[in-house]
Amino acid sequence: MVAEYGTASQIKSHANRNAVQTAITSAQQRLKAYTKCPPNGLVIFCGEILNEEGKPKKLSLAFEPFKPVSRSLYWCDSRFHTACLAELLQDDAKFGFLVMDGNGCLFGTLSGAHREVVHKFSVDLPKKHGRGGQSALRFARLRLEKRHNYVRKVAESAVTAFIGSDSRPNVAGLVLAGSAEFKNQLQTSDLFDQRLADIVVAVVDVSYGGENGFTQAIELAADSLANVKFVAEKKLVGGFFDEIAKDTGCYCFGVRDTMYALEMSAVETLIVFEDLPENRFELRNPATGEITTVCLRPEQEKERVYFQDKETGADLEVSEKQPLVEWLAENFKSFGAKLEFITDSSQEGNQFVKGFGGIGGMLRWKVDFMELAE
Repeated sequence: MVAEYGTASQIKSHANRNAVQTAITSAQQRLKAYTKCPPNGLVIFCGEILNEEGKPKKLSLAFEPFKPVSRSLYWCDSRFHTACLAELLQDDAKFGFLVMDGNGCLFGTLSGAHREVVHKFSVDLPKKHGRGGQSALRFARLRLEKRHNYVRKVAESAVTAFIGSDSRPNVAGLVLAGSAEFKNQLQTSDLFDQRLADIVVAVVDVSYGGENGFTQAIELAADSLANVKFVAEKKLVGGFFDEIAKDTGCYCFGVRDTMYALEMSAVETLIVFEDLPENRFELRNPATGEITTVCLRPEQEKERVYFQDKETGADLEVSEKQPLVEWLAENFKSFGAKLEFITDSSQEGNQFVKGFGGIGGMLRWKVDFMELAE
């Protein structure tokens, strides 16, 4: 920081020089509040922005991201760079990687762009040789026994690494990788836990072991990992369509009905299109102080009727405006619901977005929305 402050003093423009040095000083003050770097890293934005009136306003923001950041970055520019943070929002699914060869085994996880080595160990297995004479069979038997024990140890370590405290896998899928036949022996072995065998999404051959093999396995399994989310999305929306086909009444769709069901705590699984266009407004009546909420599409926001009191026709003040997707992500737990985001890349997802408004849910009990509307 000290070196950057000195470098900033060479900026010719007086206004730019003062802005940069002020931002660096502000960042230094923010850093003094931290005795050590948080587990997920630290993000600091300092600088000047233009307010609604077009006047410059100083901004100083520091926070710990909700997921670990993958790299460090210092950037002095005319705008804030948020590409690294955008990567954290792409995918929450965590995948497990098991890389084993004749020299050892590595257990790792991948979530978005963040990779982590959970556990690794090395092994010294005897090689084939032509010595032994009458003891050749004994040497061969000992060699096979040690290889079997190695596979057993890997299978036991995999349970520790990828099975959570609730006795269920803590990863969405598992990739087996290696440069020899060990990975295939493990997959077909009775020693391999069936709970993990059921979530194996790919078996890939890599040229290296250890962390180099981990990196190569991520590249080779990229298509398989993308397909896991695709299949899960098809299964989720397919279950929603099944409820409609059976006419159970335990489903809802559209913003109005879904918000009704949420307020009743009737929604068990909430399905939302990740690019849902609606915004949520909190409107305040200046005369009575009463707060009402309304969810509007961009084209509806241009119509004045939505911002007037239905009885008196008085104009309402907008006390808060927020994308509905963000509001649901922050508050879904308070309604006892499980939130699932989908895309429109699959046929089922596209049908859900275009035909059902991009928002809906599966309910705990049957709800008569016609009666509620009346």
